[in-house]
Amino acid sequence: MALLSICDPQIDALIRNEEKRLSETIDLIAAENHPAPAILEALGSVFAIKAAEGYPAARYHAGCDQADALENLAIERCRRLFGAEHANVQPHSGVAANWAVYFAVLQPGDRILAMRLSHGGHLSHGATASATSRCFSWAHYGVDPESEVIDYAAIEAMAARIRPQMLVAGASAYPRRIDYARLADIAAGVSALFMVDMAHIAGLVAADVIPSPVPHADFVTFTTYKTLGGSRGGVILCREKFRPAIDRSVFPGCQGTPALNMIAAKAVCFELAAQPAFRARQQQTIANARRMGRALEKRGYRLVSGGTDNHLVLIDLRPRGIGGDTAEKALADAGLFANRNPVPFDDAPPGRPGGLRLGAPAITARGMGPEEVDQIVEWIDRLLRHPQDLALRRSVREEVSALCRRFALPS
Repeated sequence: MALLSICDPQIDALIRNEEKRLSETIDLIAAENHPAPAILEALGSVFAIKAAEGYPAARYHAGCDQADALENLAIERCRRLFGAEHANVQPHSGVAANWAVYFAVLQPGDRILAMRLSHGGHLSHGATASATSRCFSWAHYGVDPESEVIDYAAIEAMAARIRPQMLVAGASAYPRRIDYARLADIAAGVSALFMVDMAHIAGLVAADVIPSPVPHADFVTFTTYKTLGGSRGGVILCREKFRPAIDRSVFPGCQGTPALNMIAAKAVCFELAAQPAFRARQQQTIANARRMGRALEKRGYRLVSGGTDNHLVLIDLRPRGIGGDTAEKALADAGLFANRNPVPFDDAPPGRPGGLRLGAPAITARGMGPEEVDQIVEWIDRLLRHPQDLALRRSVREEVSALCRRFALPS
């Protein structure tokens, strides 16, 4: 990036500072990961400048031979990786992918049943803060108050009562596996379409270390930058019969020109995810998350649902009298980045929720394992026992930096 340092030193400095932050701190944000440098190279390639509205062999711009070959390759790699009948790799984000699915097969005002945001769902699943809530009629299911896992019987009863046109599964802060077959049966029972948003767990699914929703769902959306370990961007998988509607909904319905550099990065991501090393990494991601959960429980922390089956751990801090915002700040100042998060049946405001969400993908990408997880939990415990101790934060940050020097970012 020598040219950038000459033509725009301010931006160059910000990039260097962010590289330094990433290398010297530990990323525990469940929605983040460290991509392979080859993915970033594709993202910064000449494909960033090509206009290519439309689809391969049906573009609205000339000079798209290489763009067509690129998109076809990305589609084929994605289909093979997930065993899907069709893949649309043009969505700019996971939310854009969700919008495209909704508008492909639903009419404004149609009924959708999805997971409640405060119980682990996502904003784009009809949360009041999202514009999706203004376009469709939403109802939301949640988790059982005792077990804190999805109450499938309650979903079935709700579906029978409201007769939704679509049932949506998937979450951003749910640590347990989802029974896609059961939900598909519930959807079929009320003649509803079934969509799964697997943004967080796409890497685990690609590696076949947790069950895939693809055989059960009409539509599956996901992002490529979380457990999948790519750059930002969204994807839609669907049954072949929905291909025309999905493609029309993405372009021209919801987007214009695709970001071909993002599609190039997605294609590299899919290729890397098909390698044996990727499966081993995803297995270790789950192992690291489970060890993190057990280590926290040994120190007296209450985990939502009592543990995890995937890449994330959700801590209920309410018994300790600590707000999620306070915990996030204390950890961040010490070089440990996590995020505050609501927990089920939490009545605190969104900015000061009672939970803290931790993820294992980024530490696993750096090669960290059981010993490092134990050390990270020990730091978290020290900080949360004394969340206002500034000297402690400085001391832990020095220890964090020392560990990071032993585990470089992917290269």
